Amino acid sequence: MALQLGDQFPNFTVDTTHGKIDFHQWAGDSWVILFSHPADFTPVCTTELSAVARLVPEFASRNVKPIALSCDSTESHRQWIEDIKHYGNVDDFSYPIIDDANRELAVKLNMLDKDEIGAQGLPLTCRAVFIIDSNKKLRLSILYPATTGRNFTEILRVIDSLQLTDKKKVATPADWRKGEWCMVQPSVKEEELPALFPDGVEKVELPSGKGYLRKAFP
Repeated sequence: MALQLGDQFPNFTVDTTHGKIDFHQWAGDSWVILFSHPADFTPVCTTELSAVARLVPEFASRNVKPIALSCDSTESHRQWIEDIKHYGNVDDFSYPIIDDANRELAVKLNMLDKDEIGAQGLPLTCRAVFIIDSNKKLRLSILYPATTGRNFTEILRVIDSLQLTDKKKVATPADWRKGEWCMVQPSVKEEELPALFPDGVEKVELPSGKGYLRKAFP
């Protein structure tokens, strides 16, 4: 399935370390980060899932639920969680891991990495990231190779940008962090600026003479 940004994210029912869930029902009114990893009991994946376990309060403060997935069984996930907790020095592992041992979701969501072959001779899941908003729409999709661990602080930054730009007529510039200035969207008319940005707008002079680069605090 070739999902495009803005598409309705498909629903599914799966077994997880938290029992059987209906994905849309489990998500409720929250945003979701669904991320896959190549395999349980592997080094980079252990660092990633422990990083997310430490960041659960940060995700929760943004109304985001994390959920992981690999082509391993629920029993394998549960055993591995003890290693994750130990490595990450976390007492609690509060988010579910999906059992996709039948590879149904990995195929459906195009999560397989053909260059990474597991012990059974089948492709492993890549390091996919899907951010799904509270309307069940896909807002971000990233595919990392198995050899590259993800930066979940960057994923939090992206969520901050998505949630801000849903509410304000701004776009976030390169390397933006929450609380910093933003770019006023080109569609905003001059007469709208005082009401939308009462703290003022900085207009950047450019060689082209075009006034499209406007900076403001949202």
